[in-house]
Amino acid sequence: MKRLIQSNLIKILVLFAALALAVFFLCKATDKMGTGQQAESLKQLDSSIRKAVVTCYATEGVYPPSIDYLKENYGIQIDEERFMVFYEVQGSNLMPNITVMESQTIPSEEEE
Repeated sequence: MKRLIQSNLIKILVLFAALALAVFFLCKATDKMGTGQQAESLKQLDSSIRKAVVTCYATEGVYPPSIDYLKENYGIQIDEERFMVFYEVQGSNLMPNITVMESQTIPSEEEE
């Protein structure tokens, strides 16, 4: 009888450990998926901005003067809580420098 109880206890502990490992690996996989999605969103935003810039140049003969111009006239939407866009104009006939980065929130003193 004592052996049966010990055997069942061991089975329960092994099952619990296996379940805990499964939950751990599931959490890790979900985290990696989120990171991959964020990178893909960044790449899509960069691509959309560049396509809009080229489209503007093709239709108007000049590159857009600002990112706001692209927002107003070419439907570019930027989630400014998630991304920062640096748009540096070098001239009306030169492709602007475009850099898209993830926003990194810096905790304020009140949050610490």
